[in-house]
Amino acid sequence: MKRYLMALALLVAACAPQVTQAPEVRPELRAEAFYPAATGLEWSYLLEGEPLSNPPYRVRVEGPAVFQGEEVLRFRSFGRGENRVYYRGVGPFGVRLFGFEDPSARVVFAPPIPEYPPEGLLAVGYRWGGESEVRATLLIPQGEKPLASGRLAYTFEVLEEKEVRVPAGVFRVFRIRQRYRDEKGETLYEVWFAPKVGEVRTREGRLLTDRNFR
Repeated sequence: MKRYLMALALLVAACAPQVTQAPEVRPELRAEAFYPAATGLEWSYLLEGEPLSNPPYRVRVEGPAVFQGEEVLRFRSFGRGENRVYYRGVGPFGVRLFGFEDPSARVVFAPPIPEYPPEGLLAVGYRWGGESEVRATLLIPQGEKPLASGRLAYTFEVLEEKEVRVPAGVFRVFRIRQRYRDEKGETLYEVWFAPKVGEVRTREGRLLTDRNFR
């Protein structure tokens, strides 16, 4: 299976920068949920070490959708030429990733990958994991064309809870190690998650610089 199928690993090809505006803070938007997922929430990020003058990457909750017959939420990641939609379920079970699309391809995880556990389980030392079939298809005018498929194993572990400072401020986060494995080998990532805020550091090494809610 091609490394593209480690897209869960979210490796994105470098694209030409595009200028974007900072997200407008909307007072009516509040993150009441442990895992924020209200329609309209938006986060801005820069790669670790980049100057704040660089154009940001953004993630926006676009709202309910149907993906592979499941009721999910659309999360759009965009900026610097990136344009990808992630389909997630968010609820008492935590956060599950069903798949994603970019303008030319679709990737489906079956069963969906549990990116985060129920909030009561997110604590230092907690581990979870499993295995999913990954199916990638090429999106063409006539429909879809199979690209590749394979198995992806994953293990997540909460390493510690700590205070971190990023461009957006100081946050109390859970450091989570993500380990993915397919027949090509193993890939490791680290995510920082702050309850009622979201990802302060993404698996791509992007740090939170702003958000449009408090």
